[in-house]
Amino acid sequence: MMHVCLAIYGFDTTAGLNLADTVVMCVFQQPTQRKVLENREGLFTQVAQYLQLKTVIEKIKDNVSDSDLKTQVDLGCNFYVQAKVPDASKIFVNVGFGFFVEFTHQEALTFIEEKVNQLNKTCDQLTKDSAKIKANIKLVYEALKELQHITDRKDAERTVVF
Repeated sequence: MMHVCLAIYGFDTTAGLNLADTVVMCVFQQPTQRKVLENREGLFTQVAQYLQLKTVIEKIKDNVSDSDLKTQVDLGCNFYVQAKVPDASKIFVNVGFGFFVEFTHQEALTFIEEKVNQLNKTCDQLTKDSAKIKANIKLVYEALKELQHITDRKDAERTVVF
C-alpha cells in the first residue's frame, strides 16, 4: 500500500522509504514519546518529594516535644535563616494547583500515602503508554523493512535478462 502511494507521488522506493522513516521519527517517536517520558519523569520527581516530606514529618513527629521547633529556612540561592515554629503539631501540605491544606501529622501521612499511590498508578500508566508507542514504532519499522525487501526482490526479478 505504501509502495503504491509512494510510486503515485513519483518517489522512487528508496527515497520513499527514507521519507517514510523520517516521518515515523518526526511524527511518532519524537514528540509523543518525549512527552510521555517527560510527564513520567515529572511524576517520579513528585513522588520523591512526597516521600521526603513523609520522612521529615515522621522525624518531627518522633523528636518534637511541646517546646518550640527550631529549624532553618532556605530563602533562595542557598541562603538560610533560623526559624522557630511555636506549634509544630500541624503542618501545611501542598495538595496541588497551588492549594495548601493544614493537616495533623497523621492526616498528612495518610494523604501522602494516598497521593504516592495515585502518582505511582499514573506512572505505571505512562510506562504502558510509552511501551505502546515503542511497539507501534517498531511495527511501522518492520512494515517498512518488509516493504523494502519486497521491493528489492521485484527490482531484482526485473533486471534479469534472458
